[in-house]
This record gives sequence, C-alpha cells and structure tokens, in this order.
Amino acid sequence: MKTSSERQKAVRDYLTKSSVDAIIIPSGDNHFGEYYQEYFACRKWVSGFTGSAGTLVITSKNAALWTDSRYFVQAENELAESGVVLMKMKVEGTPSIPEWLKAEVGRTGVIAIDGQIVSKSEFDSLSKALCPIVLKSVNDPFQDIWENRPLLQFNKVISLDIRLAGETITSKLERIKLAMPPHENLVYIISSCDDIAWLFNLRGSDIPFNPLFASYAVVTNEKSYLLVNEGVVDNSLQKELMSHGVEIMNYSNTGQFLSSFDHSFSIIAPADKISISLYNQAISGGARFITDEARGGITGALKAIKNSVEQNGFREAMKRDAVAWVKFIMFMEGELEKESGNLTEHLLAEKIALLRAESPDYRGESFHPIVAFGANAALPHYSPSGDKPVTIRKEGFLLVDTGAQYIYGTTDTTRTFSLGELTEEQKRDFTLVLKGMINLSRAIFPKGTRGSSLDFLARGPVCSAGKLYSHGTGHGIGHYLCVHEGPQSIRMEENPVELKPGMVTSNEPAVYVPGSYGIRTENVILCKEYEANLYGTFYNFETLTLVPVDTRAVIVSLLGNEEVEWLNNYHKVVFTTISPLLKKNEAEWLKARTASIG
Repeated sequence: MKTSSERQKAVRDYLTKSSVDAIIIPSGDNHFGEYYQEYFACRKWVSGFTGSAGTLVITSKNAALWTDSRYFVQAENELAESGVVLMKMKVEGTPSIPEWLKAEVGRTGVIAIDGQIVSKSEFDSLSKALCPIVLKSVNDPFQDIWENRPLLQFNKVISLDIRLAGETITSKLERIKLAMPPHENLVYIISSCDDIAWLFNLRGSDIPFNPLFASYAVVTNEKSYLLVNEGVVDNSLQKELMSHGVEIMNYSNTGQFLSSFDHSFSIIAPADKISISLYNQAISGGARFITDEARGGITGALKAIKNSVEQNGFREAMKRDAVAWVKFIMFMEGELEKESGNLTEHLLAEKIALLRAESPDYRGESFHPIVAFGANAALPHYSPSGDKPVTIRKEGFLLVDTGAQYIYGTTDTTRTFSLGELTEEQKRDFTLVLKGMINLSRAIFPKGTRGSSLDFLARGPVCSAGKLYSHGTGHGIGHYLCVHEGPQSIRMEENPVELKPGMVTSNEPAVYVPGSYGIRTENVILCKEYEANLYGTFYNFETLTLVPVDTRAVIVSLLGNEEVEWLNNYHKVVFTTISPLLKKNEAEWLKARTASIG
C-alpha cells in the first residue's frame, strides 16, 4: 500500500468489517505529548500530510483533514493527489468535524476512534457534539491495517543528578500529595511522560526531540508506582527509586493494575491527560473518578515553577547555546561571501546541530529546526528538506528558529538575518517585531497577571502596521524536558494560569507576508519577583537568551529611547558573558555585532 488512496481503501475495509460508518484519526499517542514515535503516525501514514497537527476523518466514500493556519500551504501541497479534502480550521465556512460527519453519515451512524490516543475530555466533547451519532472507543485499528508498521522503541532510562534537578524525588512526591484533594484512598494517575520524568528525576530517549521515556505513574497516599517497559530501568536505578518509596511495575500492565482499585478508592487525573481507554479501565474495578482541575494537572503546575538550580541550569544552557550560535552565524556569513551557491537551508539546519554537539553536555535538538529563506519564512512552521534543498542567496531575510537540549536546560531561539538590500517595509516590519519583543521583555506587572494581559505588549507594534501573527507570543519551556510546556502561555486567547516567579516562557512576536518574507525574533524569559510595596507584589522578566540580534535592519527612529537602551544593554550582557568562551576572532566579531545603536 504505497499510495494514500490504497491506504484509505484499507481503512474503509476496516470500517465495513467493524460495522462502523467512519473513523476519526487524531495526531498523537497515548501520552498526549507534542512529539511521538513513528508507530503512532497513523494519520500521516494514511493521508501523506506530515504536519505535526491535524485530524483525519474517513467515511465509506470521502476523507477530510482538519489543520490550522500554520499548515494550510503545506497541507494543500501534500494532499494534492490523495483525495483527502483540506478543512481549514478557524476559517469562515469550514465545518467542524461533527458538522461534517452529520452531513456525511446521517444521524444514526457509529464513528470509531482509537481509545488509546483520545483523551477523556476530548472523547466526551466529541460525543456530545456528534449526538445522536454514536462515538465508539475501539482498540488500535492500525494493528491490522498498517503493514510493516514501525516498532515501538523502549530505551534505557537514566537518572538526572540532584545537582541538576535541585529537588529530591521524595520532596516532589510529598508536594504532590499535599496538592491532592483530601481523601483516605486517593489514586493519582499521571500519563504525561514529561511530568513523570520531572517527578522521578529521570530522563530517556524514546521520544524525538524530548528526553523522555514511555511510562505511566501512579501516586497513592502510601506508595508510588512507576510503570515502564521491562528492562529499561537497571538494578542500581531501581534501588535508588525504591529508596524514595517508588515501586517499578510493567508498562503493559497499566490498565490491569488500575482496574484493581475497587469502590473504596477515588481515582484522580486531568481529563485531558488520560485516555478514554485508560479511564474506562481505571473505573472498571469500581473506583470513583475525580477530575484534576489544576490547569496542566497537579504535576504540570508544580513542574512549571523552576527552582533556583533549574534556573541556573537554563542560564548555563543559554551560554553554551550562544557559543554555537556565534559560530553558526559566522559560518553562514562566510559561506555567503564565497557565493559558491552551496549554502542551503538544510545544510544550515545540520550545521548548528554539529556546532552545539561540540559541547559535551549537548543532548540533541529540542525541536525540528526551522531554517527558512525568503518566502519560506512566511510559513511559521516550515522545515527544510534535504530532498529539495533551497539555496540561500545574498538577498532578503533568513529566519532561523532552533533549540537544543542540554543536561541542565532547554533552549529555543529565533533570529531573522538581513542578507541583502531590504525594502523600507521590510525594515519597518523587522523593527516593529523587535520593538514588541523588547516591550514584553521590559514588562513590570502585578501578581495575578495572566499571559493574555501581556500579549498585546508584543503584538501591538505589529498591529500598528495593520498586520497580525496568528500564533501565540509565548509558550512555557521545560528544564531539559519539552521545549513547549504548559500550563502558562502568553497569547491573545484567555488562559486562566497566572504568570509566577520561576516560570520560563518564550517571547516571540512575528510578521509573515505570504509569498514574500517572514520575521520572528525570539528570546526566552524568566518570571521573577520585582518588588513588594504598599500596592502589592510586582513581577518582571529576566531575559535568558544570549544571542545577538541582527541590527542591520533596524530603523532606530521607530524605537523609543528606553527600547534602544534596553537593546544596547542586552548586547553588552551578551558580549560580556559570551566573549570569554570564544576564540579571539570570534570575540572580535561578537564585539562588532553587539555595538550600541542610536
């Protein structure tokens, strides 16, 4: 089955055999992380659409795929000959999945969905919207449909030294128990692999770009359980975990273990972080279910507040990353000057990873690198391809958005470089994006502030030019964990999570001109306490990123005096911090690139 059409036919054969009218195929796995193993890439395998976000729906006659604005162009290209119709989410006239299914199968149909990869909250929401159509949780249909399916990988789990974690497992478990509702027999289920890695001070390599391992965890008042595949935790690590009251159990027995809790127990889990399949198994023994109402779950909320050791780890990671960035920019500019025509997006994506790997503490990229030249940069989540290399020339903009995993922290930086002559509009847009980034960096705000209240500080300058970027301004970042981490965010949409000291968040305003260019400038910022006075407690941000901004496109007159001062001070910090780690010629280059403007 080499074509999408052939694969869709195999799915339709399954529909007939199972007496269902349609199937919903989401993106993701049973742990609801951003990245997942190829084993779970069923939506991609059937449709041919490779974007990270999208939901495929197949009926006996038709197929459609829903995705967001980041992937409209990519999806149109990849679905062109598949027979799958692109549904553009949040675009007027686009039906929702339930609306489309009601028109396709009528009001008496049965819709299948893999219960392992849809959360309880999503299943309940879909069921309500589809009613009276029945949504049916089924076992993985692709066990039989997908020939030569990639195998699941379960790799060795390693311990994160307390000198890097900053808090013991016992201490974290106690804090979770204190945060749980008071109940004599409470069972807390954790499905999120990053929460589990944080909780037990462990890391792994099962998931692309994230140092995670496939696992579940269960915390009770008396004991804690870590459910992993057999053999991934060696004897010495097992003894270490046992010293903290943690028992190792088999990953494949998770459902059976949960069903052993009877009516005397109450099970608690975030409804958006437990699969409907696992939920059904958990309550099958008679236990009562309580929804964990904390945004991101109890564990996620605790994990978001970085302790002082983790904060210092981020600072160290930013230094190591900045060294690689300096070498990277110098290499890029040197190759451009040669005008050999050999410089491509894909080559640069590989180059920065190689430069980072010169640090012994580097553990891989934190997401698929974005290196986008010219019009490609207008696609916010564009990824360069080695199969279709794009040559970079001395003209327009080059946008580079990459991040890394170090044993003491995770990085995420975007810089847009001026490679040649620019129009006044391009210079203005570049300056307004920079102005927005600086505005948010300089914010001082009262305790209790949510990200949506600060978003327009970054978005406002872009809007003043009659332009708008559709993605959020800031996402949480994990400590040697996931580069996209909740529960906090800085975006237009309301998120009830307050920004608190210890939260690490991105700051990335942007402008995209379709078919022409894209600009994004991104730093990582740490929320800190600023001062407490008779008016209350106030917070501000510390900028952690230490990569110079390309000032060649800046129209200084569009920046206020305080914004110019902030940028000049930022560059002084960059030079003072990074130059001792560089060779003489590299330090001289950095000195020129961090010179004051205005």
